[in-house]
Amino acid sequence: MRNTLGDLNNHLFAQLERLNDEEIKGEDLAEEFKRAKAISDIATRIIQNGDLVLKAQKFYDDNDRLNLDSEKPKMLEA
Repeated sequence: MRNTLGDLNNHLFAQLERLNDEEIKGEDLAEEFKRAKAISDIATRIIQNGDLVLKAQKFYDDNDRLNLDSEKPKMLEA
């Protein structure tokens, strides 16, 4: 299974639509809030991880002192 940031975006908007459903009330709404919080927390971690990978790639690209023949970390491979 291969997910993308586009998939994450779709999940976040789907969750927003569920939270905006005016027919969900009471315990169902409370459960949806819990689900939204969990999704938001995980999404934040995914975004932070992506940011770290981009920073590492930029460092790798900008640093001529690195041995260009050396193997990149797996997360920086396309």
